[in-house]
Amino acid sequence: MRIFVNKPANTYANVLKSLRVFYRDFLGREEIIEGFRFPSRQFKATVIPSKEDLQEFYRWLKEPLAKALFLIYSTTGLRRKEVLNLKIGDIDFEKRMIVPRGNSSRTKRTWITFYNDEAEKALKEYLGSFQSLNKEAKLFPISETYFRKRYEGFEREKGVKITPKILREWFACEMGRLGVPDRYVDAFCGRVPRSILARHYTDFSPGKLKEIYDKEASFLLLSQ
Repeated sequence: MRIFVNKPANTYANVLKSLRVFYRDFLGREEIIEGFRFPSRQFKATVIPSKEDLQEFYRWLKEPLAKALFLIYSTTGLRRKEVLNLKIGDIDFEKRMIVPRGNSSRTKRTWITFYNDEAEKALKEYLGSFQSLNKEAKLFPISETYFRKRYEGFEREKGVKITPKILREWFACEMGRLGVPDRYVDAFCGRVPRSILARHYTDFSPGKLKEIYDKEASFLLLSQ
């Protein structure tokens, strides 16, 4: 590991993470990784755009597809690739529920999540009737550059940085502001529960998660 001595801390940490997965998940040799010591990282505060900034970005977008994509990122907590990999069959349009069939990687888990009324309206404008859609077709048949060109163009024009990752972070912050317990925020964002309470004593059933989302996490992004 000496070749990484002068490398950035994140680079060294990523190598250790890969080795940890290899020895633990593939070889079953957890004793080897017990001595791994991850480098300390300097805390860097995340700058979250205001709701007004997000509203301006939404108005700035032109195509129904882009608007629907923006609201799915903003109201589900899903990762960038998870959204782009969604198929029509992953969506329960009646319950506004998303059940992704695939994970973004071997080390990340995807849970059930939901989208709000505004995203539902945007999806209807983008897709039209939900009844005649091919369930095996991609929800957003685009490349990663499609949305990147738009948020980079908005940043150049308005000076506000808004990416899929930032929208995911905004969602988590908004859930916390509304008083949603961390363990449920983690579930919506696809994070594996860490605490004993979350792992063994929390109801993560679809019905309970929908109740939490609809009652405790009900929010409107496009209006005050």
